[in-house]
Formats: sequence, structure tokens, C-alpha cells
Amino acid sequence: VQLVESGGDSVQPGGSLRLSCLVSGDMSGPHCMAWFRQVPGDQRKGIASIESDGTVDYAWFVKGRFTISKDSTKNILYLQMNTLKPEDTALYICAAAARVRCPADDYYFDSWGQGTQVTVAS
Repeated sequence: VQLVESGGDSVQPGGSLRLSCLVSGDMSGPHCMAWFRQVPGDQRKGIASIESDGTVDYAWFVKGRFTISKDSTKNILYLQMNTLKPEDTALYICAAAARVRCPADDYYFDSWGQGTQVTVAS
């Protein structure tokens, strides 16, 4: 499975962005898809996930502001980000795990994209 993110940009606080992750390769069977973010010098953090049946989950610090979704016909994973804050500045990375339920540990994700940079600043 190959993952390519796009949509990162520089925006002002309070702005919005929609990230996309184009998925290619063998996606037969159930998959968990997720978005992570990473800041230099800090651990990679999971922020949103979606399971094959549509069950979603969010990190507390993005809940209510970010929305994860997928278009299975186009094999694209999305992350709609609203009310962006400077602390949302990070490299956003999508990942896939060939599992029915999303793993709690990112060690169990099989495929990773290269990431797309989001910068939130005045």
C-alpha cells in the first residue's frame, strides 16, 4: 500500500485546510486508516482514525475541530481541519493498518506516507 499526502499549506490562526491522502495498492480486506502529526523533536502523535465500518476516533486536542473521512470509490482519505491553532503546526502523515480495528500503538501500522506540512501562523 502506498500513501501520498497533499493539501498542506501555511494558514492564519482560525483558518481551515483539507488534507488528502491518495491510497494505492492492495486494500482488499479491512483496513484502519489514520492521520498522525509530528513536530521536530517530539513524538509522532495519532490525531484521527477511521475503520472500515466508518467508526472514527479523535485525539482530544483536535476533537470538534478536525474531521476524518474517506472516499472509498476514489481511494482517498481526508482530514478536514477547522479553527486551526499555531500548535497545530506539524508534518501531517497518513497511515494504514491491515486490521479490522485501529491499533492503539502506531507500531502496528503497516504503511506510511511521507507527510504534508501544515503551518499555522499570523
